[in-house]
Amino acid sequence: MQRRDFLKMMGVGAGAVGAGALGIKTTPKQPARQVTPEDAAAMDQHHREAVEVFLANIGADPNFWGLPLEYEMDGDVKVFNITCQDVEWFTTPTMSFPAMTYNGIVPGPYIRATEGETIRLNVTNEMVESTAIHFHGVYVPNNQDGVPYVTEEPIVPGATRTYEFTLRNPGTHMYHSHHNAAEQVTKGLMAAFIIDPADPSTEPEVTAEYIWVLNDSAMGFTINGKAFPYTQPIVAKLGDKIRVRYMNEGLMIHPMHLHGIPQQVIAKDGWPLPMPYKCDTLNVAPGERYDVIIDCTELGFWAYHCHVLTHAESRDGMFGMVTVLVVQE
Repeated sequence: MQRRDFLKMMGVGAGAVGAGALGIKTTPKQPARQVTPEDAAAMDQHHREAVEVFLANIGADPNFWGLPLEYEMDGDVKVFNITCQDVEWFTTPTMSFPAMTYNGIVPGPYIRATEGETIRLNVTNEMVESTAIHFHGVYVPNNQDGVPYVTEEPIVPGATRTYEFTLRNPGTHMYHSHHNAAEQVTKGLMAAFIIDPADPSTEPEVTAEYIWVLNDSAMGFTINGKAFPYTQPIVAKLGDKIRVRYMNEGLMIHPMHLHGIPQQVIAKDGWPLPMPYKCDTLNVAPGERYDVIIDCTELGFWAYHCHVLTHAESRDGMFGMVTVLVVQE
């Protein structure tokens, strides 16, 4: 299936800024057809098959929740190396898209360091077109902000650019392209950037944490570069407290809904909230980051998905931005 056919089938073109910006043609909606009993039975079967594939795929993608960007030390400076590459990326085993990547994966490897540390990033561009890296939400000197022709020249093909700065504001942030961004970011030039506080006692105690990079448009609706049924579940034990870090790198809003258990929102855009609050659906707009705590008090398999339903479910079953929280004894 081609990208255009996929996006048309999922209705992205109908009023979506991203599809138009990327030059995807759309067709007028056709009148709803009459559903036959055979159609209804086939629909049920397709829904079942998607869930069965998801269950069979549990554990098949151990890197789904992210890979750290490795570093070397140069004195007191942490040195990270990033290579921008054009690759073919598979959101499912049978659906691939031309992608732009950091170190060959979508999303790119996440940067993790601590408040007060100095980091250096050597960024080499092996792609056909120029690029640059913006550190979204991170305090940086102006000349490190990564916006071509505003703060710097773009990184042309074959060139290397070095960014260096000291980390000052802890929290959940991102790094991504700021050059031809509507295309480059939605095609994969995006990743998490987590700055841990210098005082770890200010952080909530959790059993585990999960990075969610939400994306749409150029490669369909994905969580961490994959589409259901090839996403992975969160598996927790009764009584666990888990932390989810949402990051929206797409062009659309994504209200993330967890069945059965509330989410306690503790931070927005890297800043702790003075009054955390609970919800079951959290709207994450483009560029926003939210941190939530989930207290796993209810046993079972709980659906977990974007609640713009055209991003998560169709006549042929669940797809795109869907996973499951499994709470077991």
